[in-house]
Amino acid sequence: MKLARLYIRGRDIGVDVSITETAQERMRGLLGHDALAPDQALLLRRCGSIHTFGMRFAIDVLFLDRQLRVVAINHDVPRRRMRFSLRAAHTLEMAACAARLHGLAVGDSLVFEAAS
Repeated sequence: MKLARLYIRGRDIGVDVSITETAQERMRGLLGHDALAPDQALLLRRCGSIHTFGMRFAIDVLFLDRQLRVVAINHDVPRRRMRFSLRAAHTLEMAACAARLHGLAVGDSLVFEAAS
């Protein structure tokens, strides 16, 4: 996986993002993790649907279009659920409540800058 920092409205919001590069990484997602810190996220490229079966914690799910604009946000998605967006090209998974904590909203354009 690649690592990046998340920028919104031109500012670094202090979130480290792991970016999936393969289908296997996308399928594994956050399975096997015990938690996700508010300053961590996972970007699932080329993914418009997710499930939380087998997960141990709730997450915020942000669906992004091809230009990395937020088209939908699902807050506090509990275990054993499915979510999708027909408009999504990518999906960003964050800890539950992290989207609100960082002030993310539908229409925001996200920038992922490669970590050095």
